[in-house]
Amino acid sequence: MERETLTVERRRLVEAIADALYQRGPGMAFTGAGISTESGIPDYRGPNGLWSRENPTRFRDFLADPEVRRRYWDRRRERYPVLASARPNAGHIALARLQAAGYLDTIVTQNIDGLHQKAGSPPERVIELHGTAHAIRCLACELLWPAERFDPGPPGTIPACPVCGGLLKEATVAFGEPVPRRLLERALALAETTPVMLVVGTSLAVVPAAHVPRRAARSGAFVAIVNDEPTPLDREAHVVVRARAGAALTYLAELLVGAPAEPAGEERERSV
Repeated sequence: MERETLTVERRRLVEAIADALYQRGPGMAFTGAGISTESGIPDYRGPNGLWSRENPTRFRDFLADPEVRRRYWDRRRERYPVLASARPNAGHIALARLQAAGYLDTIVTQNIDGLHQKAGSPPERVIELHGTAHAIRCLACELLWPAERFDPGPPGTIPACPVCGGLLKEATVAFGEPVPRRLLERALALAETTPVMLVVGTSLAVVPAAHVPRRAARSGAFVAIVNDEPTPLDREAHVVVRARAGAALTYLAELLVGAPAEPAGEERERSV
């Protein structure tokens, strides 16, 4: 995807975020599907989002109806290879650079794609509120399998737990399934004490996840939002940048950490 050029006004707003992180940091980030669209992963609620083409699988229907489970697994067989091959984009990389430099501590994400970790963010400093698509979980005995080593069987079949025979699904939070309490409580506790909350690529329409940045705002944090569309928290935010995550976060990291080193091959190519 072509990199967006920031206007003078947007650059000024990003500079205000950089100043807040420099003066008050380390802060924390809260990310949504909008940061991963630049990696080719569609969002859910946008005009071209997944939910514009099909209804989400509801957890209660998954539990009750074998046909729902069959469709669920067929969709996963089709989609997971695409997600597994996705690469982190400039936004993920910029956040990882800010973490490494000490300007950001924890990233709380609603995403299930694992791209923050692929970009270099330490796994222990990424809270995946909605789980991960890169693991398979038994709903009965709660065993986990890495997705790349799990064979779901041929199309049209419904895999069962090889240990207890229980229902299997990816280790994500389905529509109507509760967010794990310990993860939510950890994220909310961090939000209460963070001096800076950087919100990226989310409409803040999904609860209880959206309570995390709201908790930071109500606890006195400097709140900055980078998102293409308005959010319910815009009025309480100190800075709102209407821009793609990649361009805005790359500029933010350049301001605080400097431009990333160029690959040696590119440098040699110019010197020839």
